[in-house]
Amino acid sequence: MARLRSINPFSKVNNDTGFGVNDNYGGRFINRDGTFNIRKEGHSFWERFSVFHSMLNLPLWKFIVVIVTFFIGANLLFTMIYLALGADQFVGLIADNRWKEIKEIYFFSTQTFTTVGYGRVNPLGDGANFVASIEAMCGFISFAIVTGLIYGRFAKPTSFLMFSEHAVIAPYKEGTGLMFRFASYKDNHTLTDVDIRVNAALQVQENGKSIYKFYDLTLERSKVDSLPMNWTVVHPIDDKSPLIGFTEEDIKNADLEVYVLIRGFDDVFSNFVLRRTSYTYNEIMFNRKFVPMYRESEDGKTTILELHKLNAHKPVLEKVS
Repeated sequence: MARLRSINPFSKVNNDTGFGVNDNYGGRFINRDGTFNIRKEGHSFWERFSVFHSMLNLPLWKFIVVIVTFFIGANLLFTMIYLALGADQFVGLIADNRWKEIKEIYFFSTQTFTTVGYGRVNPLGDGANFVASIEAMCGFISFAIVTGLIYGRFAKPTSFLMFSEHAVIAPYKEGTGLMFRFASYKDNHTLTDVDIRVNAALQVQENGKSIYKFYDLTLERSKVDSLPMNWTVVHPIDDKSPLIGFTEEDIKNADLEVYVLIRGFDDVFSNFVLRRTSYTYNEIMFNRKFVPMYRESEDGKTTILELHKLNAHKPVLEKVS
């Protein structure tokens, strides 16, 4: 195992991250999209699983696939029940072969499920009427649930923030600093009272054992009143920083991960929004600095924020140690 560098004793340890102090970790603590890189075991799946939370947090395309699949699957199920009861349970069928009969009963099922009921095909027998009544009840309950889920997804407070792909260690004032930046990417969307907290997870030697410890990283600025443009977050690597004197090899040996938490008030949602992300040691670049990502409009009356330059950086002229 590579030798771990000693940590600055003046650095502030943070034991409130929620990860505890342990050496049994796999991979990064926080994924780039802000989700926690953790899987829970040792308890019943059905007690751990929440349909509501899962549906609210699914990517949009997966959410649509689940809804469409459920609709088709439910109607196929009821179609099979109707077919098992027999075509003589219905009036209005004009099919002259089995395949057309299946299609007619399937579309009758979709009309019943959605309570549309065009009226040409109707249930005649008691069995078909009973199943149709159950299907109609399942239909309006399902649509009530889906409506709630769609509203929940639509009204869910979202930060709409994008982060630079890399953090950099570059010259800052008389020394160096760890920097990354982020911006709000939606038009006419500005967060106010924005706070940011940054922690560093480092593997250290303690009593002959390798453990992870978490340190608060002091920032040049930890709060802004509003965020109309980008914000370059800077942690000065000074005498109080746990990263002072660290090289690329040192941060790799220490398995460094920088954990970012942003909180701001969104006027549209009238609520606070949160966003998390992290940078691991292989996403932190030495001897690079970010390039400006805004310019003046041609008429000189507007500032243009160039979001495609969020991760643009270039080499520094002097090496950063």
